Amino acid sequence: KIGVVKKKKMFFVRKMIFYPNAKINIGLNIISKRKDGYHNLNSIFYPIFNVYDILEIIKSKKFEFTTSGLAIDCSAEKNLCYKVYTYFKEKYDIQNIKIHLHKNIPIGSGLGGGSSDATFTIKAINNLFKLGLNINELESISAKIGSDCPFFISNKPKYVTVTGDILSDIDLNLSNYNIQIYTPKIKISTRDAFDKILPNQNNEGKIIENITKPMHLWKNYIHNDFERLHNVKSKIIKIRQTAYDSGAIYASMTGTGSAVYAIFEKN
Repeated sequence: KIGVVKKKKMFFVRKMIFYPNAKINIGLNIISKRKDGYHNLNSIFYPIFNVYDILEIIKSKKFEFTTSGLAIDCSAEKNLCYKVYTYFKEKYDIQNIKIHLHKNIPIGSGLGGGSSDATFTIKAINNLFKLGLNINELESISAKIGSDCPFFISNKPKYVTVTGDILSDIDLNLSNYNIQIYTPKIKISTRDAFDKILPNQNNEGKIIENITKPMHLWKNYIHNDFERLHNVKSKIIKIRQTAYDSGAIYASMTGTGSAVYAIFEKN
């Protein structure tokens, strides 16, 4: 929080700056397609704090949304941060704000950047306007914005089920490892990826069982179902194999892609 006071006009500005971080999926199994069009899945979400966007929010006389860094769609129809503001404006009648988002996390990478930006906007508005919403309330609001959003409220490792909105605590600590992110210049549509995926109910619960195995065995047991899609398979496998050739213990595509992460021993 940064307070700036102009004494002559007695004008007080409250500014909040956040750093919405990325996440990776350790395993991603699509279990079944639901009647509502969504998919039931199993995955482990793990936060990555050294890959992040920068979000600045300040009270303003009129609503503004500006960006820098990677180009993104700022329209009310497409952008989740805009959707968050609209929700709070209608529900809590908050005053106008100015949002500036510096985008570092690539779009269509599977790193959860859009969901993280939206969730940190929720946190920022809650703090800026002193709404006093608790974690359960914040998670409930974030679930209305996007299925991956509730994870970024607590921002801790979680076992994720149903459509990605049911989160269970998991004891997983990778702080003693180096996690490298590879972001090929491939943009993958999440909707298209889910349209092409073939669910497999036999994989239900396997990730949470196999995560207890030694990490060097994960590549034999923990998989991302989206890696096998024909339009990304050869490119993603090449990047993943390069990581293994460089000494990675485990490497995988995250989300629906196209980013690949690799876990290495610390030197």
